[in-house]
Amino acid sequence: MRIRESHIRKIHYGTALGAIGLVALHISVRFATGNFAASLSYEYVISNYQNLTYALLLELILILVSVHGFNGLRGILLDYRSGLKYEKAVNWGCFISVLALVTYGTITIILANKIQI
Repeated sequence: MRIRESHIRKIHYGTALGAIGLVALHISVRFATGNFAASLSYEYVISNYQNLTYALLLELILILVSVHGFNGLRGILLDYRSGLKYEKAVNWGCFISVLALVTYGTITIILANKIQI
């Protein structure tokens, strides 16, 4: 199955807009707590992962930023060279990289939920 390049561009733009909105929400929540430096402490970060709503927000940010970033890298690499085999390798490499990064981040969130603070 091959996705049209125009659809891939729309995914790129959509993930950019979604990431901007969710990252703005994330930053506003960090500043709304009152003490930004304290929000970076280990206990506070773990408590964020243990809050289901906030963990879902972080998971969505992870997915959007990963897809957007690797899609951008894919575009750069495809501008660099051409060829069917090269294009397939770049597409699969970026796809597997997104899956690996999202899996790693999701495992981090799940394991943080099991930590006793």
